[in-house]
Amino acid sequence: MEVAVQIAERWILAVLRKRTFFSIAEANTAVRELLERLNDRPFQKLEGSRRSLFAATDQRALQPLPRGPYEFALWRRACVHIDCHVEYERSFYSVPHRLVRQEVDLRIAERTVTAYHKNIEVARHTRCLYPGERKTLVEHLPKAHQKHLEWTPERLMAWGRSIGENTGALIERILQNKPHPEMGYRSCLGILSLSKKYSAQRLEAAAQRALDLRSPTYRSVKSILDKGLDRLPWAPPEEEVTPLHHHNIRGSQYYAKRTLH
Repeated sequence: MEVAVQIAERWILAVLRKRTFFSIAEANTAVRELLERLNDRPFQKLEGSRRSLFAATDQRALQPLPRGPYEFALWRRACVHIDCHVEYERSFYSVPHRLVRQEVDLRIAERTVTAYHKNIEVARHTRCLYPGERKTLVEHLPKAHQKHLEWTPERLMAWGRSIGENTGALIERILQNKPHPEMGYRSCLGILSLSKKYSAQRLEAAAQRALDLRSPTYRSVKSILDKGLDRLPWAPPEEEVTPLHHHNIRGSQYYAKRTLH
């Protein structure tokens, strides 16, 4: 590289060092003429010229320039959840269902989110505008689940009630606790999918315990079932009530006296 710079200085810059140019275009024209002459100049110890060597080697390896300008992007790792979506900034993007429970690389640009698996692009979406928004392509879902694109909170709660009263109440609680119901879909789907592994009776008992513990989440229900806590005797914790008479409680009469003084 240093030799190439030295050659350019000798054959171009040195020749033009005493010339005066009155515009960039005029200087570029002069440089281009000398550059063409340098590239066509035969080698002293090799056959051909710089131009012929470039055509025989480097030119074949060149790739087309990008169609668009450079775009700044962030990269993140994400796990594909059971609903065939990955999460970024509380928004969700679908990827092919064959990648469920695997990790993908996300390229987050200003307007797009692209998912890569082992350096191969597997999904591309326009970027979500608000938390809870979902971008889903039908072809990413298993055929048995594609009909669930039309899921609504009512359908999820109905599915939960078909398992039992407690499961239906748990699904309803999850959806009510979210700013957008869609943000609770993943947790609901996870809980409902547990019915494939556990009986309705056990899932009902786990849902009841999660409600009593005020922990209506998929992780809580799964932990209860995995540890067999749903089979153990259970009594809901009693709510603590502030006593009416206590030496640390001054009461309204105390403050009434303070106000009168």
